[in-house]
This record gives sequence, structure tokens and C-alpha cells, in this order.
Amino acid sequence: MAIWVIRILFLGMCTMAGYAISQVRPEWTAHPLLGLVIGFGFGGLFIAVDEMLKGFSLRAFSATTFGLLLGTVVAALIDRSGLFDTVGEESTRWLIRLSLFLSFSYIGIILAMRSNKEDFSLIIPYVRFAPRNKPDNLLLLDTSVIIDGRIADLIEANFLEGIIVVPRFVLRELQQIADSADAIKRARGRRGLEMLNRIQRNQRNEVKIHDGDFPEEKEVDAKLIRLGRNLNAKLFTNDYNLSRIAELQNVNHVNLHEMARSLRVVLLPGEPLSLRIVREGKDKGQGVGYLPDGTMVVVNSARHLVGQQVEAQVQSMLQTGAGVIVFADLKSASTPPAPEAIPTD
Repeated sequence: MAIWVIRILFLGMCTMAGYAISQVRPEWTAHPLLGLVIGFGFGGLFIAVDEMLKGFSLRAFSATTFGLLLGTVVAALIDRSGLFDTVGEESTRWLIRLSLFLSFSYIGIILAMRSNKEDFSLIIPYVRFAPRNKPDNLLLLDTSVIIDGRIADLIEANFLEGIIVVPRFVLRELQQIADSADAIKRARGRRGLEMLNRIQRNQRNEVKIHDGDFPEEKEVDAKLIRLGRNLNAKLFTNDYNLSRIAELQNVNHVNLHEMARSLRVVLLPGEPLSLRIVREGKDKGQGVGYLPDGTMVVVNSARHLVGQQVEAQVQSMLQTGAGVIVFADLKSASTPPAPEAIPTD
């Protein structure tokens, strides 16, 4: 849209310039409309040329210029060799030279356009052309990962580098959750907005609110997949289904739950643990505690120690769909629960 505004302004300026020239030319003074038409046609011609060359990049222009220069040099060397000095009259030799320059210029341009950047090393030894600007590393965040909050910790700890991209439709979904009548959803939405403000305050990573939207897609997940593919961005999510869809559609993604699971401490039988017993276990005498990474630890004979910090020793581990459950025994004998007092008469 902006390019057409510039084109219309350029066309108007050319038209007015044509009218101004008609006022200073004596032979055109009586026909100011002719100057307007000439100026309008001149501007329209340039716009038409611009439209035809819209797929012509700066790299193609530089390659064309180099090929033209190379073809002209080769044609000049052949012309100066005196090969055609004895051929016919001067007009004939002029036509031969013209054909020579046109032919080699065309061949040089075609060869340059078909060549890649590595081919230039054959002409200019020891020179390698490399892009100066690397593509941006875009990190696309979905609603779940913003509400989770761990992404803010990773950014502040400088584990993630790149431009943080938050789509406008994700921000709109966060606002809708924050305005929900459900108290739990409202708290989650407000936490997400707080985490987003925290991410924006970070000075290491630039945060951009992307206005791209796909009205034909009704689901936010589908919009995220399409936006991630279009931007070639890495999608960060906590949604298992979204990560599977992204994997099926070859969209680069990271699931924070899977990343946290792979970073958990590997425990071996016999290793000591220090943890707080927070509740009773399902079986008789068991107490349950949690490690800092959220791993559940079931401690035998620790039911009477709920609310206390204990030392335990790993005995075995059980892998489940939700993660790993660690079974441990108390490392040292703990004080048994006090016997109930016997009432006296």
C-alpha cells in the first residue's frame, strides 16, 4: 500500500513538472494541457518500468552490471586485436563492432545471472562473498508459555537470544482470559499479562507485538502454526497437542515441559536426599515430599514427619506418564511418634 502512495505522489509531481515546463516554453504556452499529458506519460512510463522490474533484486542488478562489464572488456580486447581492420568498408566494420559488443555483453550478463557467489572466486581469487546480515532469530510465544512464566526466567538468565514475537491474537486471548468471570482463569490471565510486562522490561531481548492474523483460521493454535512457518520462527509452547501439530507440519518448536523433563537431575539408588515431607502417602506409613524440580518423592516410614525436613536415601524409581516417582527410605532413624497418653481415673 505504501509503495502505491509513493507512486501516486511521483506521478503527480511529474504531471505538475510537465505543466511548469509548458509555461516556460514559448511554443507550449498556448497548450498547457500538452505539458500535463507529457508529464503524466513520463511518470507513468517510469512506474510501468518499476512494475516490470519488481522481481529484479539488488543482487541481480549487481550481477548484471558485472556481466556487462566483463562482456564489454572481452569485446574491446577482440576489437583492438585488429582482426576486423581489413574487412570491408568503415560502415561494415562499425556494424561488426556493434554486433561484437552487443553479443559479448549479452553473454556476460547471462553468465553472471546464472552464476552463484562461489563462482566469483574463480575470477577474483581469495575473495569469498558472505552475507553481512544474519537472519533474525525469532522466538514466537504462545499463550500457555507466557502464563507459565518460566520463559521469563530463561530470558533473564540469558539462555534465550533473539527477538521475542508475541502475536496480537495471543495478546487478545490473554486479555480475554484476564477478563473471565471464572476466578481461576482470571488469575491465570493476569499472571500472563504480568509475565509479558516482565519480558518487555528485559533489556537483552527485543519484544515485538506482531499484527499478523489469519481471519480464515478460527483456532489460535492454527494461527500460531501458520505464523511460525511464515516468519521461520521457533515456537515456544507448553501445549502437548500444539507441539505435536508443529512437529507434523515441520515448524520449529520447543515444549518447555519436555525441556524441563530433560534437565531434571538423574538420581541413582543410594543417593542421599534432603526434602520436606508435605503430606501423607497412599500406603501405610508413607510420607510424600517434592524436589525443587517438582519430582515427587515417596518416603517410607515418614508419615509422622509431615511438615518436617528429613534426610532420605533413594531406593528405586518408577517412570510414569507424568514423570518419575522416587521411592526412598529415611536415612537415619527418626523419632517415633509419641504414644498416646493413657487416661487415668
